[in-house]
Amino acid sequence: MNERRWTYLSDMDGVLVKEEHLVPGADEFLAELKANGIDFLVLTNNSIYTPRDLRARLERTGLDIPEESIWTSALATAKFLSSQRPNGSAFVIGEAGLTTALHEVGYVLTERDPDYVVLGETRTYSFSAITRAIRLIEGGAKFIATNPDATGPSIEGSMPATGSVAALIEKATGRSPYYVGKPNPLMMRSALRRLGAHSESTLMIGDRMDTDVHSGIEAGLQTILVLTGISTRESAERYPYRPTLVIDSIADLIGRTQDPFGEG
Repeated sequence: MNERRWTYLSDMDGVLVKEEHLVPGADEFLAELKANGIDFLVLTNNSIYTPRDLRARLERTGLDIPEESIWTSALATAKFLSSQRPNGSAFVIGEAGLTTALHEVGYVLTERDPDYVVLGETRTYSFSAITRAIRLIEGGAKFIATNPDATGPSIEGSMPATGSVAALIEKATGRSPYYVGKPNPLMMRSALRRLGAHSESTLMIGDRMDTDVHSGIEAGLQTILVLTGISTRESAERYPYRPTLVIDSIADLIGRTQDPFGEG
């Protein structure tokens, strides 16, 4: 019998929740992970919220996820910058999720000669802040963005996200940002370090081929695509790489979390 003990990384939107509602079975899936003592992290490219904020939002949908089990692109970005330039400085366009993460690793937020311009998600992009970012990058600040997502969902429909604003700044400065979030496998590797897990025994569950499955494969993980979010069976076939497993929903893993690929 195969004794491999799996660790789980799971995307949040489209896998566990969709448009602020619980994906049926997500609560039972997480309860089974906890009951079996299986380590897991819930990942999101959204940098707006702190883990505490996200925990409260998820709780309202019926999901009980501890703060320490939530890993955001903001946390991954702060971890990355701290390893590159400890106790550095940054000019930030973003919300509390990003500014809090940077403060917690000892970064100073400033508009004067920062080491980095860090762009994250925000609902209120300011033209003057974008102009300031452009001038600071022209002056030598390094350009970092939390994630490359061009659009994000809202009740009214799509809205511009980090990737779109990054493209504007890149066009103005001629400098490309370094994106930390998915599909950069750095996001996966920082999550693995957070859990003390190994890639050989970790799987990534996501709803997008271009971010979740892509970064999972590049980080050496097994990958599971669920069909409750963005990608469909048909669109998945258009990519030059394949997930380890395609399932209709996270609910399909209930009862098999210890042996998700039928290895036993």
